[in-house]
Amino acid sequence: MDARLMIMGGAAGPELLVRFVQLAGGAAARIVVIATASETPEAAGAWYVDRFTALGAGTACALPLATRALAAAPSAETVLRSATGVFFTGGDQERITTVLGGTATDTLLQELVASGALVLAGTSAGAAMMSATMIVGGDGPGVTADAVRTGPGLEFLPGVLIDQHFAERGRLNRLLSAVARYPHELGLGIDEDTAILTDGDRFEVVGSGAVTVVDAGTAAEIRVPATGPITLTGACVHVLPAGCTFHLTGRRPVAGVPAAERERAA
Repeated sequence: MDARLMIMGGAAGPELLVRFVQLAGGAAARIVVIATASETPEAAGAWYVDRFTALGAGTACALPLATRALAAAPSAETVLRSATGVFFTGGDQERITTVLGGTATDTLLQELVASGALVLAGTSAGAAMMSATMIVGGDGPGVTADAVRTGPGLEFLPGVLIDQHFAERGRLNRLLSAVARYPHELGLGIDEDTAILTDGDRFEVVGSGAVTVVDAGTAAEIRVPATGPITLTGACVHVLPAGCTFHLTGRRPVAGVPAAERERAA
């Protein structure tokens, strides 16, 4: 699958990182790491640069973007225009949106992704910021309005809400809460060491876990009181492991062939 976005649920293993390197061009890849989300951006950037180089990327470098001034600087554009792949690390997704949102870097990345000039990847916080309505936090019990906090994302993938570390941190309640508040959006809960690869209006699941899709488009009733449990009836939930695809426009899953079967067939 040709991919413009690779959105990872966190704790990405070598197979996912190698897949990103391959999508970016393999030995010809020029990868730029943006660690704005991290509390230790220099260390996080250096770690991923070393990993991508060891996994076969032609070149890899970190682009320090700690301030909006740096995100607006012509030097950032020069680095990004030469890239075949850009990777956002984990950390705090609000750091990404407050530092990059609306800047020349944001505008340029939107342009480069839309044109297919590069593959954009993000893990954990770098995944959450890909949606227009971004899940910022929340770990309250139950399905309630205050079980999730949201804010504006950078909207590289419209029409979705993305949550990460999904199964590992038991985040179904907060994804249900978010989708009930924003039923126009599809909820995507991405497990660790799992990613979606987007191609046009569809995505494919890769990795060792699954992607949980919550679709409130079919819901018969939604009520979101200021306090207390949310009412959500008739919504659709899909659990998609590796090999499955999902059509975003039609809100339709397509079951894939398990990896073991594909290997036997080959």
